[in-house]
Amino acid sequence: MTTKLTGIGRTVGHGLVAGAVGTTALNAATYADMVVRARPASSTPEATVERGAELLGMTIPGDEETRKARESGLGPLLGTAAGLGAGVALNALLSTGRPRSLNGTLGVAWLLAMAAGNGPMTVLGVTDPRTWSLTDWVADIVPHAAYAAAATAALRTMSG
Repeated sequence: MTTKLTGIGRTVGHGLVAGAVGTTALNAATYADMVVRARPASSTPEATVERGAELLGMTIPGDEETRKARESGLGPLLGTAAGLGAGVALNALLSTGRPRSLNGTLGVAWLLAMAAGNGPMTVLGVTDPRTWSLTDWVADIVPHAAYAAAATAALRTMSG
C-alpha cells in the first residue's frame, strides 16, 4: 500500500528527505576535508551543546567523561536537526514558487545551511566568523555548498 503525501505533509516530508540528503553531502565533504588536510574534528558542536546547556540552566548528566561523551553525540545530532530543518524551510519556500531559478534555489539552500549551521554557534559566542581566516571560510563554505547542491537535487528529483 502506498500513501501519497499532499499539502503540508509533502512539503515537510520532501523537505526532510532533502535535508537528510544535504546533511549527508555536507558531512561527506567535511570528512573528506579532514582526510585531505589531516585536521581533527571541530570542537564547536560540543562547545555549542555546553554553552546552550549552560544558558538554559541545564546540566548534562554524568561524570566528566560521561558528559563529554554525551556532548560528542549531541553536537552532531543538533547539526543533523539543523540540516533537516533547513531542508524543510527550503521546500516550504519553494512551495511558494520562489525562488524560480536553479541558481536562486542553490543560493537560498546555501544561505539556509550556513545560517542553520553557524547561526547558533555565533549567537552563543562559540565562534565569531569575523575572526575566521580564508582557510576557515573555505572549510565552511564548501561543505555548505555541497549541502545546497544535494538538497536542491533531491527536491528537484522529487518534484518531477
